[in-house]
Amino acid sequence: MTSAPDDQRPDLPALQDAISSGDPVRAMPALTQLRFCSDEEAVPLLVLGTEQKPFLVRSLSCSGLGYKRTEQGWQVLSRLLVDDEDSNVRAEAANALASYGVERSWPLLRSAFEADDAWLVRCSILSALAEQPEIDLNWLLELATMAIRDADGTVRVSGAEILGRVVRDGADQPLGDQARTLLQPLQQDVDHRVVASALNGLQS
Repeated sequence: MTSAPDDQRPDLPALQDAISSGDPVRAMPALTQLRFCSDEEAVPLLVLGTEQKPFLVRSLSCSGLGYKRTEQGWQVLSRLLVDDEDSNVRAEAANALASYGVERSWPLLRSAFEADDAWLVRCSILSALAEQPEIDLNWLLELATMAIRDADGTVRVSGAEILGRVVRDGADQPLGDQARTLLQPLQQDVDHRVVASALNGLQS
């Protein structure tokens, strides 16, 4: 007699068929079913999802590769971070790469931040790295310094928020003073959200 867990196991050939159809209506539910599969079962199908035309399918597949982590997934995400034409997909790839660990993902994400001027990608990288409790504050300072020079106000807000964290966490270090110095001119930023973030950071 088949046990209940086996009854609930996804039908891998059916999922593969749905994902390879490229039709978001079929592919998206199939991709979410992969959470019930092992990494070894799920990753090839998530990779298949990253090869489909609709950006929604590629984006959800990238997200899945952040949870089902294998070396193949890392390689695919690293390529999509740089090569995918859609900023939503590149942003999701950045988020997923960060889940592989800050030490490993930092060089790739830093390079992508510098090269990719899409605000969505930049904000995803800032958010993904700022959430890492163990990240080197020098890395955060470097990232925030680039962010506050961005033309997009949302990116500058994220940069100012990160500087505020560096001020707090690096209060007894020279980089805390560096972050404070970088925050001061932002009190005159044209975007009121940046001004608010700067004031908040300076009060840390």
